[in-house]
Amino acid sequence: MSTTTFQAIAMIIYLVAMVMIGLFAYNRTKSLDDYMLGGRGLGPAVAALSAGAADMSGWLLMGLPGALYATGLLEGWIAVGLTVGAWLNWKFTAPRLRAYSQIAKDSITIPSFLGERLRDTSKTVRIVAGIVITVFFTFYVSSGMVAGGSFFESSFGMNYHLGMVIVAAVTVLYTLVGGFLAVSWTDVVQGLIMLIALVAVPVVGILHVGGIGPLIEQVNAIDPTILSFTHGDHALSGAAILGIVSALAWGLGYFGQPHIIVRFMALRSVAEAKQGRRIGIGWMILSVIGAGLTAIVGVAVYQHDTGRLANPEGVFIALGQMLFHPLLAGFMLAAILAAIMSTISSQLLVTSSALVEDIYHAFTKRELSGADGVLAGRIAVGAVSVVAALLAWPRSDTILGLVAFAWAGFGASFGPIVILALYWRRLTAKGAIAGMITGAVVVGIWGNVSGGIFDLYEIVPGFLLNLLVAIAISSATHSPHAEIEAEMDQVVAQTKGI
Repeated sequence: MSTTTFQAIAMIIYLVAMVMIGLFAYNRTKSLDDYMLGGRGLGPAVAALSAGAADMSGWLLMGLPGALYATGLLEGWIAVGLTVGAWLNWKFTAPRLRAYSQIAKDSITIPSFLGERLRDTSKTVRIVAGIVITVFFTFYVSSGMVAGGSFFESSFGMNYHLGMVIVAAVTVLYTLVGGFLAVSWTDVVQGLIMLIALVAVPVVGILHVGGIGPLIEQVNAIDPTILSFTHGDHALSGAAILGIVSALAWGLGYFGQPHIIVRFMALRSVAEAKQGRRIGIGWMILSVIGAGLTAIVGVAVYQHDTGRLANPEGVFIALGQMLFHPLLAGFMLAAILAAIMSTISSQLLVTSSALVEDIYHAFTKRELSGADGVLAGRIAVGAVSVVAALLAWPRSDTILGLVAFAWAGFGASFGPIVILALYWRRLTAKGAIAGMITGAVVVGIWGNVSGGIFDLYEIVPGFLLNLLVAIAISSATHSPHAEIEAEMDQVVAQTKGI
């Protein structure tokens, strides 16, 4: 059999497995709470791997190794910032959000939690947050479909639209049928595939070049600054310092990513947040180290031995195809597809929940429960999928460009408000609304200006100004509320020592 046939077999096995998991989850989804949050029944390992897989997307297997291959470990500061940010998120957000979201009338979405926590009777907080999530994640889902189509086109020479439809159809099918449980369980499989691939490729690659010593020698022979986190600069320039600060600031985004922090709400118990943190950060550290070593091995092989790769982001694929049997190389390709699909499905479900649980409820008093709630969730998933697919069909660069703002946009809009809601009793609905709008606007403006201080990643000014505005407006509009005080006391008691 040809190499392509072996790789196609691996891909088919992977796609069929994802659909089967979705069908299995179907029988365990009986209510809207099950569909959107898995009935708060995720174990720590599932929650941790699901959060990691939903977070990383194709960036972990293509974007990060490609950047490190092209410019060296200077780009590794992003991985450092993300790892520290993820740990802080698990440590300080996870236990309190799990406890408080249940105390706040068993909220199953971030907007509904904020609305209940702030006693926003006007429902403005839920509407604003729900609209932001729906708009940005629809484009985000669309970009994932673009990435899926491009993946099949570059890997198999398949028509872009056919590849996009395959990715969209399988992802939408298991998400629509199985809901949160299907997304979480498939994320576990996808997260394990990603981890195994990111360990196997560099380990076999290091053996291929003769070991760690020869690897370092070959890389240093090409360019000794590749292995430097500062490119060998003893006195960093202002621009270099700005670049490092911007890279580290990626970690701020975690506090405001709805598709990640919703996993904290789904934990079986508050106490399991500690175990989830250990598993999740362990997975992340191994994965980013694997991505970094993949890039370094790629430098030794493709810059020292065979000539530089035309597309740096293809270093993981190129090494996998060179070092492994075609069937195993096919599963390496499946790891990339897993990264793309896990993020699409998570974002798709969060968008659906914002439509059904937040925007719909803001304009009607009718409660959706049982079969009606599940049906509404599935209709929302289908509707968002169609819109996202239509946006992805022309392969618009505008969609991909918007995604560059999404991490900063969500991080700066929601991050400070989530932290304040969990730790500051005086936060008010007016302060939260003003802060969210400020964060989003600053990111939008700052990200479209360049030069000087504007080269600083836009999440930094957006996050800080959101925080300042929310605190200032809340301080001016706050009035004592006995129920909120009692709830916060409950949360503090439940999360003590975790």
